[in-house]
Amino acid sequence: MSHPTSGLVETVHQRARLGILAVLHETPRAEFGFLREVLDLTAGNLSRHVQVLEEAGLVTVDKGYEGRRARTWIRITKAGRNALAEEIGNLKELIRRVESPTPPAPPTGATPAAGPPGAER
Repeated sequence: MSHPTSGLVETVHQRARLGILAVLHETPRAEFGFLREVLDLTAGNLSRHVQVLEEAGLVTVDKGYEGRRARTWIRITKAGRNALAEEIGNLKELIRRVESPTPPAPPTGATPAAGPPGAER
C-alpha cells in the first residue's frame, strides 16, 4: 500500500508547471505572454518551465506570427493531460486522507500520530 504522495511527479507537481498544465487543460492553446501574466512568472522562468514540460512530452511549442508580431503558443499534449489527471487524482486522495475524520491505520512500523495538544492517549 503506497501513500498518495509517492505518486506525485515533480515534473508535473512543481507549482509553475502544474499551473501551466492546468491553464492549458482549460484552453486549446495559450500564448506565452498570457501564461506569463496569469501565472505571475518572469519570461525566463516561464521559458525554463515550458522547456522542462516540452522535453517530458507534456506540451508542444509552436512559434509563428500574428500580423508582424512574433508569437509563441503552447499546447498540452495527450500525455500532458494524462499526467495532469494522474497528479490531480493523487492530490484528491491525499486531501481525502487528510480531511478524513478517521485517519487510516498507520502502516506496519510507523508510530501512530499524536492527537491534538492536550488529548490523552
